[in-house]
Amino acid sequence: MATRSRPAPAGARQRGIRIADTVVRPGQRGTASLRVASLYTSAPVDLPVIVLRGAAPGPTMFLSAALHGDEIIGVEIIRRVLRQTDPADLCGTLLAVPIVNTLAFIHQSRYLPDRRDLNRSFPGSQGGSLAARLAHLFVTEVVGRSDFGVDLHTGAIHRPNLPQIRTDLRNTTNQRLAKAFGAPLFLDSRPAAGTLREYTTRQNIPVILYESGEALRFDETAIRIGAQGVHNVMWEMAMLPRPESSPLRVPEPILAHSSHWVRAPSSGILRTGVGLGDHVLGGQSLGVIGDPYGANETEVRADREGVVIGRLNLPLVHEGDALFHVGTFDAPAEAAQAVEQMEAEMRTWSGAEPPLV
Repeated sequence: MATRSRPAPAGARQRGIRIADTVVRPGQRGTASLRVASLYTSAPVDLPVIVLRGAAPGPTMFLSAALHGDEIIGVEIIRRVLRQTDPADLCGTLLAVPIVNTLAFIHQSRYLPDRRDLNRSFPGSQGGSLAARLAHLFVTEVVGRSDFGVDLHTGAIHRPNLPQIRTDLRNTTNQRLAKAFGAPLFLDSRPAAGTLREYTTRQNIPVILYESGEALRFDETAIRIGAQGVHNVMWEMAMLPRPESSPLRVPEPILAHSSHWVRAPSSGILRTGVGLGDHVLGGQSLGVIGDPYGANETEVRADREGVVIGRLNLPLVHEGDALFHVGTFDAPAEAAQAVEQMEAEMRTWSGAEPPLV
């Protein structure tokens, strides 16, 4: 991939950083409010950006969540990262946006009020739709100032994901970030058109995407892996001093070469036989779809070996519905074991925050 010519990173200049009307000086924390729009009641809608300006020079990293307004795990991850990061210890600048899609977040919806998907609207435009304007504002004021970033997501409603990193490994820095993050699995994933990652790929800004959990739900294990993963990345990029010993005993992340969905062969009520992280074999039964009356039943079978990295929780399905997301690995049994080890470690690890129950 060609390297673009970029100005010196904001974090490398030993002076204050200005976003909108807010100036944050070295060693300080501040919050900038970017005006997105006004409601038809005239109430303003802003995009808050929390700026941690390190006492020492270094790179600029963005950290974002809730591009889809119902994906709330990242909001809690960023809250924990901000509470645990002292600007006095930081080299460079952290631009944290816990809620990118404020209007969708308020309505507990994936989409903006105009029914557009923000993560299919990048890079946006200053004079376009609401989604286009928000995308433009975010890339101009946050992403464009950054040397690299971590974008936090979850699965959709009723579709939890296993903790995983998705990134385009054609960029060698993406691979470095993905391994450093420390999720049990990472996928070589080319970005879809209109996504934030497609824009950052074209701009040669390294970005990894953390996927874990389900929309509108908290999951303590997913949150712990995410918060620790962000700090792992900051250690890797020399933004924070690396501890002498790792606080966790976790396996090396394992690469998935591809993934695919197993779809419902018929309509009915699904009785699932495998869970997230399970190692499955080609031809193995993953569940049974039957009618409510006990007359007809159809097996759902894996078409190849792999590990379940996402699945549908809702048992009511139509023919063709995506049921099980299966990742393909060189050593799928080892990948399943890595997931089990990571989740066990996170359940027993006593971090700085009390666990959610």
